[in-house]
This record gives sequence, C-alpha cells and structure tokens, in this order.
Amino acid sequence: MTGLDLESAARVASHACDLARQEIMPRFRDVSVEFKADGSPVTEADRAAERTIRAVLEAAYPDFGLLGEEYGELESGREGPRWIVDPIDGTIAFSRGIPLFGTLIALLEDDEPVLGIIDLPALDERYVGWKGGGCRRNGRPVRVSDRTDRTHCLAGTGDRICFEWAGRLAALENLLDAFPLTRTYTDAFGHAMVLSGALDVMVDCDLNPWDAAATQILAVEAGGACLTLRGARDKLDLIFGNPALVEQVAEFFESGD
Repeated sequence: MTGLDLESAARVASHACDLARQEIMPRFRDVSVEFKADGSPVTEADRAAERTIRAVLEAAYPDFGLLGEEYGELESGREGPRWIVDPIDGTIAFSRGIPLFGTLIALLEDDEPVLGIIDLPALDERYVGWKGGGCRRNGRPVRVSDRTDRTHCLAGTGDRICFEWAGRLAALENLLDAFPLTRTYTDAFGHAMVLSGALDVMVDCDLNPWDAAATQILAVEAGGACLTLRGARDKLDLIFGNPALVEQVAEFFESGD
C-alpha cells in the first residue's frame, strides 16, 4: 500500500455515483438501445453516466489511471492507482425497464482492487467498501451469510450462455444439482445480494475487469471469499460468497468440463 486515503476516495466515488444517477434515472424506461461491435447493448444513459463519473474522478485524482467500459483507457503515461468504471452493469435490464441494474466503480492499487462500490439507482441502495474498512449498504454494515446447509441455501448464477462462453457448462450442471434453490440474479444486483447475505454464494462467468473488480474487494470486506478464475475466452469467472460454500463450488470448476 502507498498510503492511499481510501475513505476519502470512497466519498469521491460515491459523489460520482450521485451525479451518475442524475443521468441514468431520467432515462430509465425512456431510452433507445444501440448495439456495439461485440453485440452488447449500450444506451445514451451508459455514455452520459460514464462521462460524468470520469469527470469527477479525473478532477479529484488527476494522476490516477482510469478504465471505463464505454470510453476505454485514459492516455498512457499514468502510473500508480487506477479506477475501473462500469456506468451501467446490466444494460439489458435497464433497457427493458427492469430495475436490477447498477453502477460499478473500483480502485486498484498494484492491479489489486482496494475499494469498490455497487450502486443500485432504481433501488436506492449503495454498497461501499475498501480494504480493511468493511462493507456497508447505505451506511450500515453488511455481511455474507453463514448458512452452509445446501438444502436451504440460495445460490445465484449468471446467464447460462456465459457459462457456455467460459467453457463451464458442466460446472453449472454440478452447481444446479448441488443447490436445490438457485436464481439467475445476474449482474450487479446478484453480486449485491451476496454481500447482504440474501444469496449464499454466486457464480458469474465471462466477466470483463469492470464487471468484476468491485465485487472482488467488496465480497472479502463483507466477510466472504472471492475466487477468480480464467475462462475459455480469457475473461474472468468469479465464485464468491460464504467462504465454506465458495470452497465447495470451486470443486465443480477444478474437476474440469
């Protein structure tokens, strides 16, 4: 660590989320959708929110790097800490009028996440945490669950197609067999439900860095574990939640497909 004031950085990032909400919510259920070259959806809300977030972060930390989903990496030459931003994680949900989308901001030092925010504008919930500082929802501490009886546990997954892209279909089938209760709470909403203990464990595959970085630190600060694997497309696969369950689910992946 270089002595970053992570609590101050969290306040700046939270302010960026406040302003991003002002771009996102007026467009909710009133926005057109475009498709990027990779086939993923994007809206003007995504772009406007990222522009706003970038402006706040760059003004407060002009020497930090910054990577955003919509506008890419800042010019080279910046060293040290780096912000990673996903203005709307869950654009499909957002564009269809489903309120289960969020804004993700993470701060990395030496390529390791040290601060994360998951902001759920339509639900008015914000999860904030930093290394050694715990995890809070709207200012109140949250923790992952302590349930271990898989008969009564609730597991979350991303979309089946993401398991297919990651080469993890057999692992998905093993997960569904092991946990009678499962939900496909994909994107930031599902991740937040793990942090609060509503979901006991989650697997989300084929993620980009901006999809994963906030959760990688928040899950740990909420008392959980987060295991990061590489999938078939060299993207990130996350297993996170109750540490005992993360260890069990990891066995499905280690056995191979």
